[in-house]
Amino acid sequence: MAKPAMTVIRGGRVLDIRAHAAPKADILVKGDTIAEIGRPGLAAPPDATVIDARGRLLHPGLINGHTHSHGNLAKGLVDSVTLELLLTAGSWMNGHRTLEDKYLSSLIGAAEMVLKGCTAAYDLAAEFPMPTVEGLTAIGQAYADVGMRAVLAPMVADTSFFEAIPGLMERLPPALRKEVERFALAPHKASVAQMKKALHGWKLDGKGVTLAVAPTIPHHCSREFLLACLKLSKDYGTGLHSHVAESKVQVIAGYELYGSTLTAYLDSLGMIGPDFTVAHGVWLDGDDMKRLGDRGASVSHNPGSNMRLGNGIADMRGLLEAKVNVGIGTDGASCSDNQNMYENMRLASMASKVQGPDWQRWITTDEVLEAATVGSARALGLGDRIGRLEKGYKADIVFLDLGHVNWIPCNDPTNQLVHTEDGTAVHSVMVGGRMIVENRKLLTVDLADLARKAEKARARLEAANRPGRALYARLEKVVGTFCPGLAMEPLHIDRFAGGHHHHAHARFRA
Repeated sequence: MAKPAMTVIRGGRVLDIRAHAAPKADILVKGDTIAEIGRPGLAAPPDATVIDARGRLLHPGLINGHTHSHGNLAKGLVDSVTLELLLTAGSWMNGHRTLEDKYLSSLIGAAEMVLKGCTAAYDLAAEFPMPTVEGLTAIGQAYADVGMRAVLAPMVADTSFFEAIPGLMERLPPALRKEVERFALAPHKASVAQMKKALHGWKLDGKGVTLAVAPTIPHHCSREFLLACLKLSKDYGTGLHSHVAESKVQVIAGYELYGSTLTAYLDSLGMIGPDFTVAHGVWLDGDDMKRLGDRGASVSHNPGSNMRLGNGIADMRGLLEAKVNVGIGTDGASCSDNQNMYENMRLASMASKVQGPDWQRWITTDEVLEAATVGSARALGLGDRIGRLEKGYKADIVFLDLGHVNWIPCNDPTNQLVHTEDGTAVHSVMVGGRMIVENRKLLTVDLADLARKAEKARARLEAANRPGRALYARLEKVVGTFCPGLAMEPLHIDRFAGGHHHHAHARFRA
């Protein structure tokens, strides 16, 4: 076997998050892994490739704790939508996707992420009416072609959105009810069989793309289905990822269906553990947070999407105090419209600061930056391999141009990464020792060609999804009044069997 190639990165300033400093240092990379970080002039083999990093700030690749690749072809399609309206718009925004569309949508997102300093993502990809091996392979191949890492978790459910929200189906006029019955999902056994098939013969592990399991929203899945997902995750040693307490409507649905929070319900099924990630968690109560922390679970905090959909602001300080592992994510581009992790770091910081005047409880920039690297890495199940610039970790490195206006002057690299950087100073990006972006150019994908293909797909999908768009316009009135009406009810949890609730969210109450 050929010995692994050696690379030495010289003259850069290597970020130390907690010290709020970036001293000059050289990095020796062996194959895809950091072999040594040392003072300038670090010894390297004579045949090592030299990368000149003078005038660059080096930081660990950012890690997106929660996104949806299918959202990229739908960016910018909607403005004022709640989460429930977004779910209602699913067939219009994501309908009629071919295999090529699934690949393209994933490629667009991966290209945007690496160009904006993100080197790995937890992708909850959706296919209707259920995941397919071919679809997952196409989506995973797009990440491999760009050269970024991904944990790909097919989003699955066996109950449609309209059936999952108590009372919603009854509220629809009979004609509309008949229309939405077409959105029935595959029976859970069929979805489980597809996932098993994909897990069993997965070929992209070596390309940095692995699989996980994502029962989309707990009450969109029957109890049997949730248990089947848990078994799959255990049998194949994968992560489990679900949207929990994202909106107040979900909290109310949980109490009506289970007499408890969704977190308590999932815990009663044995689903919550170190491999479990909650997406959003805006409406988690104190008991929920403690439960997640005690079980070693993670939450992906997606502040941009939470604001965009009007769901509120997750309590990141509360989560950290409960010892929950917190990562940061962008959510899908159909409801966040970009895949910019720098923006979400800034928003995570800002969101904590508008929650009250007690400045000592505000989230600090080092906590945010650690969440977007170390925290997200752990949520992806890769905490021992990525998320840090340290010996033994993969060489996933972002090179920022210190000559860019964002960095003039460079007073505090940790503060400025979170509060100043917006992706425009990204000069180069290395994933596993290989340059993916160099001098602001993506080396692995022809963006002009991608734009042409995406425009063709967009035009075709716009035509194919016209009926879906018209149906959405009819449903919008009903869902857009029923769900906010539900959410305006105060959380008098005592009216639900056996539930109790810490009133942590008085600030959202109507």
